[in-house]
Amino acid sequence: MKHITKIAAIAALFAIGCQLFTAQAQTLNVTVGSVTYQFPASQAGDMAFDEGTTFTVMGKTFSASDITAMSIDDSAITDGTIGVAYNGSAAAVTVAGNIAQYVTPIVNGAHVSIAQSDNLAEEITYTLSGTSTDGEFYMSGSYKATLVLNGLTLTNAQPISSGAAIHIQNGKRINIKLTEGTVNTLADAASGSQKGCLYVKGHAEFKQKGTLNVVGNLKHGIKTGEYISVKNATINVTSAVGDGINCAQYFLIESGNVSISGTGDDGLQCDIDDTDTGSTGETTDHEDEDSGNIYIEGGAVTVSVSAAASKGIKAEGDLRISDGTVDVTTTGNGAYDSDERDAKGCAGLKSDGNMTIAGGTITLKSTGTGGKCIKADGKLDITGGTITATSTGSQYRYSSSATASAKAIKSDGAMTISGGTTTASSASHEAIESKSTLDISGGYVYASASDDAINSSSHMTISGGYVMANSSGNDGLDANGNLYIKGGNVFAVASSQPEVGIDANTEGGYKLYISGGNVVAIGGFENSSSITSGTAMSASYSKGSWYALYNGSEQAFAFRVPSNNSMGQTMAVYTTGTPALKSGVTASGTTIWNGYGSTEATGGSDVTLSTYSSGGGMGPGGGQGGPGGNQGGHGGGR
Repeated sequence: MKHITKIAAIAALFAIGCQLFTAQAQTLNVTVGSVTYQFPASQAGDMAFDEGTTFTVMGKTFSASDITAMSIDDSAITDGTIGVAYNGSAAAVTVAGNIAQYVTPIVNGAHVSIAQSDNLAEEITYTLSGTSTDGEFYMSGSYKATLVLNGLTLTNAQPISSGAAIHIQNGKRINIKLTEGTVNTLADAASGSQKGCLYVKGHAEFKQKGTLNVVGNLKHGIKTGEYISVKNATINVTSAVGDGINCAQYFLIESGNVSISGTGDDGLQCDIDDTDTGSTGETTDHEDEDSGNIYIEGGAVTVSVSAAASKGIKAEGDLRISDGTVDVTTTGNGAYDSDERDAKGCAGLKSDGNMTIAGGTITLKSTGTGGKCIKADGKLDITGGTITATSTGSQYRYSSSATASAKAIKSDGAMTISGGTTTASSASHEAIESKSTLDISGGYVYASASDDAINSSSHMTISGGYVMANSSGNDGLDANGNLYIKGGNVFAVASSQPEVGIDANTEGGYKLYISGGNVVAIGGFENSSSITSGTAMSASYSKGSWYALYNGSEQAFAFRVPSNNSMGQTMAVYTTGTPALKSGVTASGTTIWNGYGSTEATGGSDVTLSTYSSGGGMGPGGGQGGPGGNQGGHGGGR
């Protein structure tokens, strides 16, 4: 190895060493301060030393007075790469010779800034490693790039460029690769102009099976001006003054793990970038998409937020979950939104547009006042997956006209459930509520609430699936329009009279229509119900006991009566044929309805059924399960 440290020796290296350098597979290292440029002999070509003042190689011209060292060695260099190695209060930068003329590195202690020339015509890969408690990486340019984090621990204590630990002022695609097996940790300054601890002006694609830990001391943990995608990577935002992750256009996770906690605002938020143009909606392969959508297609997303009215996962557009594991906990109380002049609560999953859940395992908990587990401003479609949504908070009340109720699942638009397993419970208000129509055609649905268990502001239709609505303080199923039961298996439980198991808005001129399926309703059916294509009967019941409902000789389902403090006196049953009931059965099929049901049962003894009617014990003040006349309403609905 030849090493030359004095400027005067450059001429000697040029005159004596160039022939040897170019004839062998060697690398010329030119060091300027903390930056070393590496030129492979195979690419160096003609080198020029101009009158002792400048040295030019591969299009890069150095002032002789700036060169602090030159050497020739056998080290290999990969084209298009830049390495940044942090070491305490210093950082060493290495630049591949083929891109040397297109970048301008500036190193101030461990604060590294690299500007890419607009003439750059290839992607640069930056590899960051090492440790510094007062450093940063800042890169600007107009060409896409790759950022490799290879065991990096970087804290920006004193802002020089922006205050971010990593700031990519580049509006193109940035690959962020987390080297497999490494743990990388970033923390930004508590002051500065940064929008996030890790900021990318363009779009960021997180890849590979390494780990990234992020602390946002000023605003967001991770912030991008455009979309974010995650594949295989593990990202942990352990605290942030603002959102944990904030992006625009769309957010997509295909695999990997995202964990967010300790935020001062939302966990994961995605906005529409161009609000003047508006949403493009989802596009093919997300090309040029600006939708504000969030797509969870695999991996695991875990979020815990505690700020008032904060959202765990919030999409300004649509939110779609098709696979993976989602676990969101909100503990913050409600708050008054002065801009919208309305009370707001927390939400585990929140979409300003539509929401679709087609797969995955989703666990949602909300404990604060006014909190909801799921809140869709548009339509909500549940076609698959396993959802467990638990709301334990009470109503948030700012004023008599500004309140937010705590509910498990709510949509302002139409709600449809056609598959999956949905378990929803609310301690203070409705468990499942649509402010429009609600249609259930499949899946397993269990709703438990102190108010209506399942409620719609308009018509409700059940045509398939297994549905249990368990209310300890109001109706089981409640539609403020018509309520149609055309099929499926339904078990509805109401509190004591005047509440009913299945309620339609007769006061508004609507009606309950039962024309199919298998139905059990503790508290009976709404007054003046239309019951056709089958038979309705009534029976007495015992709390906590198991029963099996039969349509003739064919078993429909088994159910266990809850032991709520307040329960309706009547148990009405309906099947399309002749209903039969057995008590004391043993559940033997698939467990459903949070343990209150089973698809099959064995044993038991026959229960005496009476014709369901508006007389006898069917209305308010009647005895439990008494006989009566013609089938119809419960004789005094709400």
